Amino acid sequence: MQDDRPVVGVIDYRTGNSQSVVHALNFLGVPNRLLTSPSDLDGIDRIILPGVGSAGTTMTYLSEAGWPEALYARVIEGRTPFLGICVGLQVLFETSEEQNATCLGWLPGTVRAFDGADVRVPQMGWNQVHRTSAHPFLAGLPEAGHFYFVNSYYADPADAGDIAATTEYGLPFTSAVARGNIMATQFHTEKSGPLGLDLLERFAKTPQEELCPA
Repeated sequence: MQDDRPVVGVIDYRTGNSQSVVHALNFLGVPNRLLTSPSDLDGIDRIILPGVGSAGTTMTYLSEAGWPEALYARVIEGRTPFLGICVGLQVLFETSEEQNATCLGWLPGTVRAFDGADVRVPQMGWNQVHRTSAHPFLAGLPEAGHFYFVNSYYADPADAGDIAATTEYGLPFTSAVARGNIMATQFHTEKSGPLGLDLLERFAKTPQEELCPA
């Protein structure tokens, strides 16, 4: 019998986090493959970019492997559903204060550092996420739920319409974004218990025409 379920590709750039996302997808019964280069995109219906580490180092790896051009073609031009996790959210913006990185620039805005005088940096542990968007990716979540974070930087979107959820850590910051087929969370969905797994499942299994509003 032919399996018509979407295949999720997880970009692997030598971080253990990629394996954690694959483990979560396997637990959910989601067909998936690790992607080590853009040539692996054939047969992939949805893309996840997990992230652990720094924005500058991540962008260097992605650029050297040819990912920015390939992802632009598939995600921006082809409207393939895309999910960024942690640093995978931060690199969607134009620039990051971390290593003064130039990022993908798919969303307007910059990524800023938490003020270490006000809060312990990095933020590490569970924090409350407040849903602020009706985007289908987040529609199944309660208006507030707890998710797992590890971050020293946060996104500051220039377009408030891109903000899908917020969290308080010394100041209110953007903890999820969503625009059409582009979705991302600052928290680790794969480490956030049932609510995080629900988000991964919605991304992986919701029909594309429902998941990605025009």
